[in-house]
Formats: sequence, C-alpha cells, structure tokens
Amino acid sequence: MNGPSTKQRLIDGALETIRTSGITAVSARTVAAAAGTNQALIFYHFGSVEELIAQACVTATESRVAHFRDRFADVTTLAELLDLGRVIHAEERAEGNMTVLAQALAGAQGGGRLAEATRQALDNWVREVRVTLDRVLADSPVLEFAETEGLAHAVSAGFLGLTLFESVNPEGSEQALAALEQLAVLVDVFEGLGPVATRAVRAKLRKTAKRS
Repeated sequence: MNGPSTKQRLIDGALETIRTSGITAVSARTVAAAAGTNQALIFYHFGSVEELIAQACVTATESRVAHFRDRFADVTTLAELLDLGRVIHAEERAEGNMTVLAQALAGAQGGGRLAEATRQALDNWVREVRVTLDRVLADSPVLEFAETEGLAHAVSAGFLGLTLFESVNPEGSEQALAALEQLAVLVDVFEGLGPVATRAVRAKLRKTAKRS
C-alpha cells in the first residue's frame, strides 16, 4: 500500500512543527526533517515555506470540518449546536489543532498570504455553522432581529477564537462559553412562547431596535 504523497508529508511535517515548536520554528530545514524529505522538495511543491504553511492551515481545517460534518447535520436546536461547539473545541484542542489555529492567527497579524489562508481556514468553520443555523432557525422569530451570518461568526469566534483567551484566563473563557449557552436557552424560551407573548416580545424588541 502506498503511503502519503511527498506533498502531504510536507504538509504534515509543517503542522507537526507548528504544534510542537510554534510557527516561528517552521523552516525548510525543520519541516524537511519532520517529513523525512529533502528541503528542495518544499520549494518544488509549494514555491516557498510561507505557501506551505498557508496550504497546511487550509487543508487541515478542511479535513477537520469534514470530520464533523455529519454531526453538524444532526443538530436540531441552537443549544445542540453550542453543545457540539464544546465537543469540537475539546477534540481540536486534544489533537493540537487549536495550537495550529492560535499560531496561524499570530503569524497572520502581518498580513500577506498567511493572513489570507487563516481567513480562509476560519471561513470553513463559519460556513458550516451558518448552514446549520440557516436550517435550525429557518422558522424562528429570532431571525427578525439577527441574521445567521453574524450569528455564525459569533458562535465560531466563541469556540475557536477564545483559544488565545483560554490560555491565560480559562475561567473567563468558560464564562464566555456559558454566556453563549444562556443565549441558546433564551432562544428556546422565545420560540416556545404563545402567540400573544411572542407578539409582545417582538414589539418590545422592535421598539428597542429603533432607539439603537
């Protein structure tokens, strides 16, 4: 049976180097050593180390989103989506993928190709969350006051973007996640109100929105 292609081995080597030593340790030499290949093959397949890192971040995220796609499809409520978010957060952290994300975000601050790739990687998660929200909230009155694109970014940021915050303030990170879950409870309560109460809440929300 054939093993991974040279290109995949280089991607895997880049990801392993980021997980164990950080993005600043990624070089042609360190990646080639991790992949067990010649340094020249990095430039043959990717043109530059930066492009290798960029493609590694994107392909790794695409793979992980695909891994969870069936579980996204099983979600029927916002609360279940947030529960899945906790599962994703825990699994991705255990796999070392949260470290890759945090390092990519840090490296992307200077712009360029890595910033573009990091945005693309994050968009893969946001897109999956948005598709789920579109389905789960299709008939919900909540959509009169919040659109799913913004909600998708908020939910994704809650479970992926809090990685950096979690490393220095785990208690604060947990409180932020709990606040998202309380929002899901409020949505469930709102959707369960009778027609008279629902109209009253809608009227109040519209009045508040006009003042803001």
